[in-house]
Amino acid sequence: MNDVHIEWLGDRALLLRLGADIDATLNARVHALSHTLREAALPGVVDIVPAYASVAVHYDPRAWSEPAASTAPGERLAQRLLEISAALPAPARMASSAEQGTVLEIPVCYGGEHGPDLADVAGLAGVGADEVIARHVAGDYRVAMLGFAPGFPYLLGLDPALLAPRRANPRTRVPAGSVAIGGAQTGIYPRELPGGWQILGRTPLTLFDAARDPPALLAAGQRVRFRAIDADKFAWLQKSAGARPSRASREGFSAIEPCFFAADESEAGRDKSRPYDAGQPR
Repeated sequence: MNDVHIEWLGDRALLLRLGADIDATLNARVHALSHTLREAALPGVVDIVPAYASVAVHYDPRAWSEPAASTAPGERLAQRLLEISAALPAPARMASSAEQGTVLEIPVCYGGEHGPDLADVAGLAGVGADEVIARHVAGDYRVAMLGFAPGFPYLLGLDPALLAPRRANPRTRVPAGSVAIGGAQTGIYPRELPGGWQILGRTPLTLFDAARDPPALLAAGQRVRFRAIDADKFAWLQKSAGARPSRASREGFSAIEPCFFAADESEAGRDKSRPYDAGQPR
């Protein structure tokens, strides 16, 4: 991969730009590069942050300083980053690899008080509310990046029929856990925040908790699916969340274990038309 361009972000960070579009294949390349850079464990690199089409590399210049050198520390690091990126596999192989991995399933109560914009999205799509829900839960999503607020996932994989513009008048308070559409993306509000996305429903899961390790429930590159639950199940799960401490699941994510599981080969034969039975650990 030799089409990476490097930009300076001050004197302690470099931006590796792979493109400028919101595109699943391009984003897969971003995550492949991020993973490779982490595995390289370059000296002085303190953080690697993937976005839609770029990777920010934060570093300590002292680790790349040489008293007799005529080039700046960032220039030497940039050269090493270009060498690593050039050795990555072709984009097609990256896209194929991105299809692998554990799928994390998130319960969502759609419509009603938890999804005030469901009817509007249905009207824009020219279908019924039930069809919007069916299409939304059928998607195979991937966390393209975390941003806007700690733990806020931008998800690619939305059915194009559900594309919806942001609200003309953003809300000043969007409840934590709200699952929403903004353009061609789906997102989940990690805490009560202002926002202008179209809200379809809400999950009882806690997306961000500073006391957890890691604090964010989802990570960039993670595959995600949604599962519809009813209002009673939402209330039960929300109550359980407040009564029980978070525990790390076998995938290394903190969550309410009975309502959050890894979707793998055990999905075979399950009736996906039924509401998610969060009372049974998977």
